[in-house]
Amino acid sequence: MVPEGWDATILGDCVSIRSGSTPSKQRVDFWGGSIPWISAKDLKLHRIRNAQLHLTERGVVTAKLAEENSILVLVRGMTLLKDVPIGLVTRPVAFNQDIKALVASPNADPEFLSYMLVGKKRVLMGLVNTANHGTGRLDTELLRALPVHLPPLPEQRKIAEILSTWDRAIETTEKLLANARSQKRALMQILLTGKRRFPEFEGLEWREVRLGDVFTERSERGGDELPLLAITSARGVIPQTETDRRDTSREDKSSYKQIHVGDIGYNSMRMWQGVSALSGLTGLISPAYTVVVPTRKINARFAAHLFKLPKQVHFFRRYSQGLTSDTWNLKFKQFSDVPARIPEIREQIKIAATLDLWDEAVRQIENKGSLLRSEKAALMQQLLTGKRRVKV
Repeated sequence: MVPEGWDATILGDCVSIRSGSTPSKQRVDFWGGSIPWISAKDLKLHRIRNAQLHLTERGVVTAKLAEENSILVLVRGMTLLKDVPIGLVTRPVAFNQDIKALVASPNADPEFLSYMLVGKKRVLMGLVNTANHGTGRLDTELLRALPVHLPPLPEQRKIAEILSTWDRAIETTEKLLANARSQKRALMQILLTGKRRFPEFEGLEWREVRLGDVFTERSERGGDELPLLAITSARGVIPQTETDRRDTSREDKSSYKQIHVGDIGYNSMRMWQGVSALSGLTGLISPAYTVVVPTRKINARFAAHLFKLPKQVHFFRRYSQGLTSDTWNLKFKQFSDVPARIPEIREQIKIAATLDLWDEAVRQIENKGSLLRSEKAALMQQLLTGKRRVKV
């Protein structure tokens, strides 16, 4: 149903569509300048101003440019199998051949159109084709034929203004989050290496250990009554039902490993990336993980932070058994030989408590960002369908 005063039309009547290109990578004089060249990996924000790669003035001559307020839509690539990235450029940029630039007609506000397309991502995903080429492809003619409901121009601008206010709040939160994460990493670097000490521990020596001296391996397996768990980089140990991983609940779990509260589990083949977590749950995890139990010589929370320290992660890779050129395996035998420097237990506890406070601060900002994005999505659904009208 078309809202009163809105026009039922198609996207092709609201925009002109332009193609991108890639200047020769063999011409070093084309690259390294100041003009952003947008590819799929740069379409991560709603407003696009910069890119990982830049062109020189010479390179731009052979490229295709999108003017300010053009809408960039990814139309080819593996990313389309899970998302349709869309961004509004806030300055002139070049863009590659996997992207289309949509230039708004006089009857359409470009910012409104960009939000409208984001709101139609599910529809766009349904138009993505993988036949004959194995990668995602969004046909330009299907994009042109996309049905849209277009409010009068003043209402478009008002809707865009409201949603851009939410975007600014989200962007501010993301900057706060990046800053908090950066400060947490810096604090880890100085506290977990002893470069900064708490006054009460000044003068006390740290000692060199092998991880096998301060951890044992949990050997218990199976237990049909125990829930299935998973270890994630972002959320730590969580129920497998909260992940998008394959459901293995009906499989024989006799080989699955038990993990208990206070244990640390890590991915045996990805520990060199720091994929580990202190468990707050008891359950079963895949045999692909190793579960270690802290002894009285090491604080579990201190160890969980230590295992994320880049220097320690480097040791995990060094002591891993290479199965192939890009696959590493850190079983408990190799884990036991990994060196570490640790303070006495009271200092470990204070370091862990300090870093835990920063983790909590980061989580609160993450939660605020998630809430803002959720509320914005709900508001978009109402504003872009005319269920909630704005006063102009």
